[in-house]
Amino acid sequence: MQRPPPIEVAFPDLERWSGGNAGIPFVWRFESGVPGPRVTLQALTHGNEVCGAIALDWLLRAGLRPRRGTLTLVFANVAAYDSFDHHDPFAARCLDEDFNRLWDTWVLDGVRRTCELGRARELRPCYDATDYLLDLHSMTDPCPALALSGRRRKGVELARGVGMPEYVVIDEGHRAGRRLRDYAHFDDPDDPRSALLVECGQHWEARAPGVARQVCLRFLRHFGMADAAFLESHLEPQRLAPQRAIEITEVVTITSDDFCFVLPLEGLTIVPAARTPIARDGAREILSPYADCVLVMPTRRPRIGETAVRIGRFVD
Repeated sequence: MQRPPPIEVAFPDLERWSGGNAGIPFVWRFESGVPGPRVTLQALTHGNEVCGAIALDWLLRAGLRPRRGTLTLVFANVAAYDSFDHHDPFAARCLDEDFNRLWDTWVLDGVRRTCELGRARELRPCYDATDYLLDLHSMTDPCPALALSGRRRKGVELARGVGMPEYVVIDEGHRAGRRLRDYAHFDDPDDPRSALLVECGQHWEARAPGVARQVCLRFLRHFGMADAAFLESHLEPQRLAPQRAIEITEVVTITSDDFCFVLPLEGLTIVPAARTPIARDGAREILSPYADCVLVMPTRRPRIGETAVRIGRFVD
């Protein structure tokens, strides 16, 4: 079995934020009293993705308050976070099921009960009252940071407005279930409300929390939410690389217990030739559909019904 990457970050003690101030555990809301957007920053959609928790813990300890509109900070799946075991670090992604595959109305309004579904129902009013959501994630393996903008133009425009990370992935999500960034109004092309999911790097690499902090600051700056002096003190001054968009054309979903990749994958692997073998899923051979396709976020832990890899191409 492949060994997990090293854990290079300290996990913050979130108990100090457990009470919240919005009537929901681990949810903090601050109203400026000045008209403006309702912005939500979220960490721990998955319990082992610690960089967002580090960033929100830092913002709360810094005493950040919005200069206009309403700012909400959410630590989502804290129960999974609390289960983290350094000897099996991938297991804390969730307790019962993936929190980020539950965001269809029929699922939320149904009768099924799990730990994650209960927390999703508890947090649903926060998202219903959000104009712009930043959902902070990280990835299983080392990879450049990615912004997942969804399939609507407004998502790409939001990623462009924030200005980072360099790579913007245009996709429709997963067959296994709807993501939070695609929930309801966020995915409605006629509704201005929008969401951005940012993968800040590998789960536990030292640089990922810094990416999460910088994305938060630029997201807040984009909506005029943060004090200029605070931004000036904490925004990194280096020039950002021009953003590049990757349009996902195919999502490979695992259909058997006998799944494996047949070529080495790292970061954003580009497959130069069409019809190059990528993976095997039982008797099915998965080939690159065209030349210079990009393989995005291949899974380390294959499971039936889950996404194995996204296949895309660079677009203007």
